Order: sequence, then C-alpha cells, then structure tokens
Amino acid sequence: MDRPGCAHDPGRAGARGQAPGALERDASPASRVAYLGSKEDKDWESPWGKSVRTAAQTLGVTLVPAEFTPHQYTHAFTLISRARADALFVGPNPATYNDRALIVDFAARTRLPSSFANRESVEAGGLMSYGASNRDNFRRAATYVDKILKGAKPADLPVEQPTKFELVINLKTAKALGLTIPPSLRGRADEVIQ
Repeated sequence: MDRPGCAHDPGRAGARGQAPGALERDASPASRVAYLGSKEDKDWESPWGKSVRTAAQTLGVTLVPAEFTPHQYTHAFTLISRARADALFVGPNPATYNDRALIVDFAARTRLPSSFANRESVEAGGLMSYGASNRDNFRRAATYVDKILKGAKPADLPVEQPTKFELVINLKTAKALGLTIPPSLRGRADEVIQ
C-alpha cells in the first residue's frame, strides 16, 4: 500500500500541485469528517493517513477514524453514523475500490458527501474523487508488458510514478445531497458527471 510511486502515494502533490485534502477548502464546510480505512492495512497509520490527518489539522477539521476489516463495514459504518460525521473521506485501498458500491450506498443512505481516490467510485454515485487515473496507469502498464514480451528484463525497467491525476465531480449526487458545488471547483474538474 505505501510504496513510492503507487497511485495513492501521499508524498507527492497532484498534477495541479495539491496535496490530499487541498480540495476540501473549496467544498462545503465540514467540521467532522469520517476517514474510512482498512484496519488490517493500518491505513490510519500509513503515510497517506498521516497526510490526511495533517491536512485536517491545517483545515481545522476533526477526523473520525473508522476502520473496517476485509469486506466487513458494519462496525465502521455504525461508528460513522454515531459520530455524526459531516462528510466521508474514503482511503485508497483495494478493498474500498472493490466495495465501492457498498460504500457509495452507505453514503447515499446517510446523506454524507463522499470523497474517493478513484473516478470509478464517483461513476458509481460518490460525490467526488481526486487521484491518479487508473485508466492511464493501466494503459501505461501495457507498455511494460510489451517491453517484457519483447525480451526486456523486468528488473531493468524503471519504476514510473503516475503522471495523470484527475478530479471528477458527480453533480447528480451533489443535487441529491442538496449541495452546490462552487464554480471554482467545477472549473478545475477534469470531468463533471451530470
């Protein structure tokens, strides 16, 4: 999870020079934000989790850590509801990616604005995402496969970091939540889902 160059490496600023949490300044004010992360992978203690905590402190936001175990979200969802979080920030984890429909459904039922690290969660109904483009990463991975099939040794190939980051906003979800997305944020979006 915490390898340099992976899609959610918190040590890097995004394509627009923004670190995790920078976009929240432009969205609706939230004083309590739930951070959904994997207990097994120790997301809360990872470099990503630490950068989220730093951003929250800078913004004056209280973070509510809500940890799940593989495919078991009941405890985390109950904690988020009891904490009366104003928003949900979903950590970049393979489990949250795979279970995005379940998480988006929870956010919709509890009327929580949700932020993800991948566009697929926004396409599934989440409010917004900011992160490395999985589509671009997969396309670039095909180049590596081609080189290996042509005889290159994997150990000789350079490690590449993601180069394309994207902000995706779902206006349909915003409308359902009664939120108005500021023009300044919509204008920076790579895609706005109507």
